[in-house]
Amino acid sequence: MQLEVSKYLLDALGACRAVVDFTRDRTLGQYADDLMLRSAVERQLEILGEAFSRLDRIAPQYREQFPQMGQVIGMRNRIIHGYDSIDDAIVWDAIQNHVPGLLRWLQTLPL
Repeated sequence: MQLEVSKYLLDALGACRAVVDFTRDRTLGQYADDLMLRSAVERQLEILGEAFSRLDRIAPQYREQFPQMGQVIGMRNRIIHGYDSIDDAIVWDAIQNHVPGLLRWLQTLPL
């Protein structure tokens, strides 16, 4: 099971890094106007949410360390199932105000 935990944590770490890299030096307006950028970021957020969903099933103690895990999973579900009602400003807020902290937390974990 530890191999699965490590895999999901590495997937989440990689997705966070990609989101940060993709959006570096960009504005909300640039994000909203760029279909390819939005698609790439949304895909990484899907991966992040799915990795956390799977992690939560096999190692729920991580939710204690990162209580926002449910919100990340919820964003994944919204992107996938509510694709036609995604608010770019909400996604951008998550990118700017939550993903960097999540990335820092993931980088502290023994993978």
